[in-house]
Order: sequence, then C-alpha cells, then structure tokens
Amino acid sequence: MKKVKTAKIKRPTKAEAEAAVRTLLAYTGDNPEREGLLGTPDRVVRSYDEFFAGYKVDPEQYLRRTFEEVEGYDEMIVLTNITLESYCEHHMVPILGRVHIGYIPRNRVVGISKLARVVDAYAKRLQIQETLTAQIATTIEKVLQPKGVAIIIEAQHQCMSTRGVHKKDVLMKTSRMIGLFRSDPRTRKEFLDLVYS
Repeated sequence: MKKVKTAKIKRPTKAEAEAAVRTLLAYTGDNPEREGLLGTPDRVVRSYDEFFAGYKVDPEQYLRRTFEEVEGYDEMIVLTNITLESYCEHHMVPILGRVHIGYIPRNRVVGISKLARVVDAYAKRLQIQETLTAQIATTIEKVLQPKGVAIIIEAQHQCMSTRGVHKKDVLMKTSRMIGLFRSDPRTRKEFLDLVYS
C-alpha cells in the first residue's frame, strides 16, 4: 500500500473554528443561539486545544535526556497502566485505555515520566490504535536505541460502544515487539508476566 503524505494545511482561526461548531450544533437540530449553547463553541474549541495538543509537540524530544549512571543496569524496564486518552480519527470519539511499555536499555535509561509523555504526545492526535502502538514503539527504538522495545495497548473505543454496533465492554488489544522482545520468546514472556501478574 502506498503511503500518502499529509499535506500542510492552513490552520483556521479560533473564530472560524467556533463558527464550525455553531454549524454542527445547528446540524443536530438544536439552536446555537439558545442560552445554554451560547458558550459552547468557545468551550469546544478550547477543549480541542487540549484533546489534540499532541500536534504541537515533538515526541522524540521527551526521550533525548537520558541517564548513563545506572551501575551497569541492563535488565528490562517496564511501565504498566499508563492512562490512554485518544480520539478515533474516523468518528472523533474517545478511545480510552491503558498502555504498557517495556524496554531493555543498552547504556542509558530515560526518566519514566518521559515514556508517559511520549504516549500522550501521540495519543493527543486523531488516531487508530494500531498506528498509535507502532508510533510509540518506533519512537522509543529510534531515540533510545535499546536492545528491545515492547508495547501493549488495551483500549475501549466509543465509536463501537456509543454508535454503530453498540457493543459495550469490548477491549481492543494491540502490541508491537521489537528487538529481543520479538526474537527471544523468554524475554517476551517475562514482559507479559510483568504486565499481567
């Protein structure tokens, strides 16, 4: 499949975005001029600034500051249950779940909060879970160059639970295993045991 490059677009002004929200409110059949909805366009646009803040950051920057004084530590590092809040790029409704990250350092480690920030940097964009999983793993591998990276995401998609097929409590799981996590079944098992123990 040929990869399509995303074209750079002119970002609308806040006033233009608010006008678009008023149009959508009218599309629902409600009156954007009624008292309860007068402030809604401003609130929606401000919430979008928060929901999609990932477009304004470079996820790689979070991993550039590392620590080398680790007394030769070269075992697996696992961070589990990182809260995931993202939005489906097909319906623009929430994807909510957890991310589990593992990596095996070569000579340096990164602060654990930085791993969570990488998750947020990609999650705070319009996404599909498969792409999100790959982006997080690829970025950690590229910047830290560890012996291996493992990512598991478990999430519920409101595009499936609140519309369409209306299936509640469905959990989608995706994973990406790189390096030792892919080539060594014992390493992969150790990671899975740590995540699910």
